[in-house]
Amino acid sequence: MKLKLNPNPENGCFGCGGANPDGMKLTFEQDDERRRIVGRFRIGARYQGGPGFLHGGIIATLLDEAMGKVNRFSQARAVTAELTVEYKKPVRVDEEILVEGWQADQDGRNFYHEAEIRNVRGDLLARGKGRFVAIDVEKFSKKLTAEKV
Repeated sequence: MKLKLNPNPENGCFGCGGANPDGMKLTFEQDDERRRIVGRFRIGARYQGGPGFLHGGIIATLLDEAMGKVNRFSQARAVTAELTVEYKKPVRVDEEILVEGWQADQDGRNFYHEAEIRNVRGDLLARGKGRFVAIDVEKFSKKLTAEKV
């Protein structure tokens, strides 16, 4: 089964939220059979670094978003604790790309995920590895509320 993960209109996340007017509003698919998160994108020049190429931070954002969504398979709410990106080849603006993330390992509250960006020819453009730490959403929300007061 493939579930479409549309931007939540109440989420202000830069990458995947629908409430951020300056955000990317990325949409992914959750492939339950393969236990993969998949996104197909054509990112415009608005997000370029060098002329004609995506900014490295945007590439990192795409990988981080795909890996973050992988936590759904474990029903965990987890935040990025570490992120490593290998930039293999330039990612061109307005080029169709495939971003795919999956879980590599788990150790207690630590989830280890990987993701790749490929072009339509299958060339590996970038690879990411991340460690995500599960959080207690209720406890975290209470702490944020207390800090605002």
